[in-house]
Amino acid sequence: MTIHKSPLPDVALRDMSITDRVLMGLRADPGRIVAVDGPSGASLTGAQMEAAIRELAGGVQALGVGPGIVVALLAPNCPDYAVVFHAVALAGGTVTPINPTYTAPEVGHQLRDSGAVLLITVPALLEVARAAAADTAVAEVLVIGAADGVRGIDGLRGPALAAQVAVDLDSYPVVLPYSSGTTGLPKGVVLSHRNLVVNVDQVQVMLDLREGDSTVAFLPFFHIYGLNVVMNPFLAAGARIVTMPRFDLEAFLTHIQTHRPRHILVAPPVAIALAKHPMVDRFDLSSVETLISAAAPLGVETAEAVGRRLGCRAVQGYGMTELSPMSHCVPPGRLRPGSVGVATPSTEWKIADPGTGDALPVGTEGEVWVRGPQVMLGYLGNPEATARSLLPDGWLRTGDLGVADEEGYLFIRDRLKELIKVKGFQVAPAEVEAELLAHPDIADAAVIGVADDEAGEVPVAFVVPAPGVVFDEGAVLAHLRGRLASYKVPRVVHLVEAVPKSASGKILRRVLRDRLTA
Repeated sequence: MTIHKSPLPDVALRDMSITDRVLMGLRADPGRIVAVDGPSGASLTGAQMEAAIRELAGGVQALGVGPGIVVALLAPNCPDYAVVFHAVALAGGTVTPINPTYTAPEVGHQLRDSGAVLLITVPALLEVARAAAADTAVAEVLVIGAADGVRGIDGLRGPALAAQVAVDLDSYPVVLPYSSGTTGLPKGVVLSHRNLVVNVDQVQVMLDLREGDSTVAFLPFFHIYGLNVVMNPFLAAGARIVTMPRFDLEAFLTHIQTHRPRHILVAPPVAIALAKHPMVDRFDLSSVETLISAAAPLGVETAEAVGRRLGCRAVQGYGMTELSPMSHCVPPGRLRPGSVGVATPSTEWKIADPGTGDALPVGTEGEVWVRGPQVMLGYLGNPEATARSLLPDGWLRTGDLGVADEEGYLFIRDRLKELIKVKGFQVAPAEVEAELLAHPDIADAAVIGVADDEAGEVPVAFVVPAPGVVFDEGAVLAHLRGRLASYKVPRVVHLVEAVPKSASGKILRRVLRDRLTA
């Protein structure tokens, strides 16, 4: 019975906020450019970013932001994303980052659930933001940039806030990203300053980040992968992030050629494009030493193909929002095909019997459990969900099935959880089912994930039409597009006479998968 520990030395637990940790990196060389806006080329040096953070922190503090206050951030990647995030954190507030592709109802749900009182967005999303803020606690919508009739964050800058507003580093929520966890509707994941800081240090070890490094940051900062594996660790290392508001292959390749990163961090669909798209051959990507893929499984053949084409080490990492997010990665200088690596420093894990929690022997499949200082505090306002995932002795049940080898490498096999991963983004079947059931033409519904070469998985729906209804798939999908982000909308809708369920009423998703296979 084996509990695995990281083969790497523990990282020190720093007594500092996540913003103070990032400011350490910005001060390493204050004149060095640390952030570049990809589309415009506008840039910030370390000194300029620190000044912007401190001045905006003073401004939001004057608005009342401080301990216990939640600020929502609805924006695509840009250098000001880091400024807003750390200004709120420095003032003692809590940030809840929101997916900029969300519809107004989805944004509204997160605003209400998180208790946000301020919403910061961009002009292009102002209409969605205003609609979402109705009937919430949001007192004002602000913009990054300029828009008629709305205050911009540049006008808020006040006297610089000289020091971090005191909060408990271990228990105070600095960020509330939303995750569906193992099942159910999206829930606020409570992450502390300690969680983020230690994972920044863990990521820096696993990626071998150095001062003066750079990367192209297209992974969205609202997602914990983009936020705390890309944005925060690179800035804290005194490295440069080149931000992209959305992924575009040609722009991505251009930025790699221009900025010469050693590391690029991607999700599997981008790895596939790098392995197969003819455009790749037109660019000089020789600076890339390591490609790290995470957020969803990457096939061995794809990893080997992209590694050969770019002449780099193509490896996987593993984690989840509840782990701040990284718990495993293939260490520098090593390759282990099919593995997501060994544990990050200060982390232990086991392959557990899902029923008993007992650690299983090497080579035996079971549920992956992780314990370490990066494990979340819990789910916001949801003690039942917290108790299901986070045990009193600190173990987090990931809901993933895996196997360990003799050297402590983890291989992910499958998922116990119902979550669907579309291009790395989470889709909770329960959320899509709720929207389907809200349609008057549908009596019952179920949603499952189906493998897809490009997206990894896509949602597929099974619906029971209401009695006497002539079912109109187009009308139902149009209804969903008005309520859900595009990646959550089912790719296909199948009509069924009944949704298979257990005696307790739980949807038998495996029966539906078997039906599709047949």
